[in-house]
Order: sequence, then structure tokens, then C-alpha cells
Amino acid sequence: MKKVIIGISGGVDSAVAAYLLKKDGYDVEGLFMRNWDSSINNDINGNPTLNNNICSQEQDYNDALKVCEKLNIKLHRIDFVKEYWDYVFEYFLDELKKGRTPNPDIMCNKYIKFDMFKKEAEKLGADYIATGHYARIKNNMLLRGIDDNKDQTYFLSQVSKKQLENVLFPIGDYLKDDVRKIARKQGLIVADKKDSTGICFIGERNFKQFLTNYLPNQPGDIIDINTSKKVGEHTGLMYYTIGQRRGLNIGGNEDRLYVVGKDLNKNILYVSLGDDTSYLKTTEAIVEDINFISDKRPTSCTAKFRYRQKDIDVQLEYLDDGNIKVTYDNVKSVTPGQACVFYLGEECLGGGIIKEVRVDGKKLWYL
Repeated sequence: MKKVIIGISGGVDSAVAAYLLKKDGYDVEGLFMRNWDSSINNDINGNPTLNNNICSQEQDYNDALKVCEKLNIKLHRIDFVKEYWDYVFEYFLDELKKGRTPNPDIMCNKYIKFDMFKKEAEKLGADYIATGHYARIKNNMLLRGIDDNKDQTYFLSQVSKKQLENVLFPIGDYLKDDVRKIARKQGLIVADKKDSTGICFIGERNFKQFLTNYLPNQPGDIIDINTSKKVGEHTGLMYYTIGQRRGLNIGGNEDRLYVVGKDLNKNILYVSLGDDTSYLKTTEAIVEDINFISDKRPTSCTAKFRYRQKDIDVQLEYLDDGNIKVTYDNVKSVTPGQACVFYLGEECLGGGIIKEVRVDGKKLWYL
């Protein structure tokens, strides 16, 4: 009997994945990862500050325990707090300092779930590891999950082909509604538990308040790019992303304003007023940190520049420095720091991180 170590998060997806594995005859054990110290944060000077309102992580562990008891499987627990900080959270902070919009979930998969976790599972004698991702692996290809609305291959785009060896995605062939139905039928306590949101393993928080523990606020001017007039003040460029329309807190016509760019040197946030979104449209992106899961190297395929975005037709030019120039037709809000993920039909080929965006070969001064 093959042994599978599955990541049990305390949510419904991993719970049902564990049930399906056991149903299929595997020797299943769970492993709960603690990747964040939810009771203590450090302030910008490195001093500990208590966050007494956050206890969801322990609730998740308790839910994971109850699921494993119901399924009659053993649950292990491991701390990756330091590793998460070193490989995921510091990356997140560094990208914010650069004025970019990072995706820590992608790096969490690369460095924690399919690296540290996999190594720990091997110590426990695993033949396979499994997670509750909505994705599929068939014929050594990473395929989208059947549920288009929940497909998570975007977040797996930086995981290597080697890391995906001996990995199982039990719920990749299921719709989310069916996963919940299975959980209810099996009497799993997490059947109707709300899906986790927010920063990977850190959870839902007041984003601005949370970041002030680690990065000092640097207020500056908000400038209307059309008139060059000051229309307000921002609290720090790290809090804003390209295309953002809410949370500018400048009153008046805020509902008609959107973020078009940032000037890090002058600490200026540029916005545009009105329904004209031409400032958001670009035609090219330079993508770095390329990771191919597939052996295919197409010059034409589709891509996603953000999670749940519809596929965009793109052309790929492979540059001598290892980066890829991605060309497309006037797509809005392609944002440095976000992932660009490539697809051929159902197959996720891999992807990279958006370094800069251009219009007809010219880098825009406000981006």
C-alpha cells in the first residue's frame, strides 16, 4: 500500500482530498503546517507586538485534528515559521519596497508546500504527497482544475517539474460544490467552512495596519496625470496597485479615480479621473524569473496576468538574457510584480514575474 502525506490545512478542500485518497486505498497521514506566528508580529524596529485578535490558525489546527479523527488518519504538525519568513515574507516585503505588487501564495507553493513540506513528508516515509489544490497532473503535464472558477494552476506556476513528481491533486477533477457535498455526506466538520482569503498563511487582516509592523509609512502626493495637479495624499505607495479604484480616501470624485502609476523616486501616486482607461492599457511585458513546467516552448499561446483573469492571446519572444517578451493586444492593468502564467489549452506551461510593461516597445514613464 502506497503511503501519502497530505497537507491538512483545516479547510474543506484538503479534508475531502484526504477522504478521497483513503477511499482509493492509500495509506494516508496528514501534516499540518504552521508557517506564521499568529500571536506575535515585529514592528518596524524589530520589537515584538502582540496581536490578540488573531487566533484563526489554532482554530484551523483544531479543525484539522477533528477531520483526521473522523477519517481515522494520523496528523503530524510541523513549524516552518522561519522558512516562511526567509523565503516568502521577506520576498513579499522587498517587492512592496520596489513599488511592485507581489503574490506571496506563488512563492509559498515554490518554497514551502512543494519543497520544505515535501522533504518533511519524505522523512515520514511518503511515496507521494498530496494537497487540496484545484489542479490535475496527467501524462507528466500540469493541467487546469475542472472547476474553472477555482483552478489554481496560476499559483503553481513557479513550482518546478521536479517538485511536481510524486504529487497528487485528488480534487482537481471535482467542482467546488461537489467537494462540499462530499464533505457534508461524510460528516466532516469543515463542510461549510468559509474559504480562507488574504495573504497566504497570514490570513485576513487590515492590510495597511498589518504592514506598518514591518514597513514605515511614507506619505506622498497623489497627482492627476491629466492635469499634473495634486488631488490628495497617499499613505505609502506599497498600499496601491495599478488599476485600483477604491481606498484612495481623497473624497469627491474618488469613485471615478483609478491608479495608473507610481514614481518611487518622487514618492508620487498617479491617478486618472474619468472613464478613459487608456492609461491602464499596455501591449508588451518583460517577464523574468521564468519557470517552465512543460518541455514545450511555444511562440504563441495564452496567458493570465492575474488570478481568474480570462485567457489572453499572447506572442512570446525568448530573449538572450533568459527573460521573455510577451506581446498582447491592449490589456488593462498588467502589473509589475504579478505573475504571468502561460497556457496551451488545458496545460499550464509555467510562467514568470512581470518585470516591466510597455506600449509598442516603449516603457511608460509613470509605471
